[in-house]
Amino acid sequence: MRCGATLVAGIDLGSTGMKVLVTELDGREVVTEQVHTPWRAGPGGTTEMDAEPLLRTVRRLLDATAARLSSTSPGAQVASVAISGMGETGMLIDAGGHAVRSAFAWFDPRGADQAAAFPAEVRAQFAGRTGLPLGAQVTVAKLAYLRDQGLRFQGLRWLNLPEFVATSLGGEVLLERSLTSRTGLVDQDTGAAWPAMLAALGVDAAFLPEQVDAGAPFGRLGTSVPSVFSGALVTVAGHDHLVAAEADGALPADHYHVSMGTAEVLLRIIDEPLGFAARARLADHLINEVRHVVPGKHVLVAGVKTGLLLRRALQAAGIHDRVGRDQLDAAATSLPYEGLLAADSIEVSGARNDDGVLKLTLRTDGANPAEIFGAVLRHSNAEICRLIAAMDAELRPARTSTLTGGWADMTSVRRARALVLPGMGTSQRQQETAYGASRFAARLLGEPLLAH
Repeated sequence: MRCGATLVAGIDLGSTGMKVLVTELDGREVVTEQVHTPWRAGPGGTTEMDAEPLLRTVRRLLDATAARLSSTSPGAQVASVAISGMGETGMLIDAGGHAVRSAFAWFDPRGADQAAAFPAEVRAQFAGRTGLPLGAQVTVAKLAYLRDQGLRFQGLRWLNLPEFVATSLGGEVLLERSLTSRTGLVDQDTGAAWPAMLAALGVDAAFLPEQVDAGAPFGRLGTSVPSVFSGALVTVAGHDHLVAAEADGALPADHYHVSMGTAEVLLRIIDEPLGFAARARLADHLINEVRHVVPGKHVLVAGVKTGLLLRRALQAAGIHDRVGRDQLDAAATSLPYEGLLAADSIEVSGARNDDGVLKLTLRTDGANPAEIFGAVLRHSNAEICRLIAAMDAELRPARTSTLTGGWADMTSVRRARALVLPGMGTSQRQQETAYGASRFAARLLGEPLLAH
């Protein structure tokens, strides 16, 4: 860190881990810390998180960052903080700002029955209005599940996860548009709450706090954080994949940004909504059209649960550390892309965004971990090809792409994706989302979004 440099921080509340990155205003990286996201797993794939473990984890993350800063840069102070994170997950809060129920993971299967039981008019219009396919993943399905479990919504409000953390650390009660547009509560053409969906849940417009653009001021952090962060300006940068896409500047319209975390997301920027009919067609392929973190822009977001499947393939092989992962990567890369076994020897399913359950059928001997890992990559490649074809039917085909995220540092992964992504390049940045959030923190100080 340079003497006297102004510091900003980006926080990424991810599905697997929570990260913080402190940078200087010009983007020079100073300190990075990461902790595991404190999910509580239950039967049947149910996954949730209580408010207290969440906030303890965030404070532990900030404590570790502060300790690093104090040892390397005594007297350093972070001037502003921007928080990004996963979509669909959030907290219901009471009038005092306290969470009244656990947060469900976006991949938690609860809510599927409730989504199927929404009024016929809501079901028929859902994709065209909200830009989202109707299923268990959307927030409104989880809310309907809680309603059917006896929760009364009167006097409660909804906050997405990054906004809940920002509010709990001292910020104002506000909603950021890109995250809120993923809940199923918003009409994508107007940006306002969809009355029919509110009525189906039994709530009114007061259920949603005021919506603001990504990067809008949320106030200042309070005294519950380490002194190096206390008093810092705070904002919400928005949905993690969208923030990562903007980390190094605006994306061209004919470009895919592909982020491989627990979910793998293909993202394209569009200047305006595509309209009801196009959204309905795209939703048939589980592709979203939602609001971008850049005001006025929209995005197409196509998801595949590649990272979840790859992680489970590693765990099934007894691999739980980086050394084992690197060894498997080398073994998978040493094989031909198609593997050495007959084409139907390994059957894989589960990559679709409405699935996520790794299913393997082995029809021969010799299906070692490297062969299975390669088969999972080929299966996800096939799903990505289907998604690209659906987007190409609505927009001119993209000419270039960038592969980012935690899995993108594996040679076998990059080799596979280069076969299906146009003009693929890769990002060398390890914390793309946290870095992108730090650029929003810099903008909060009136500084341009510089990339270093």
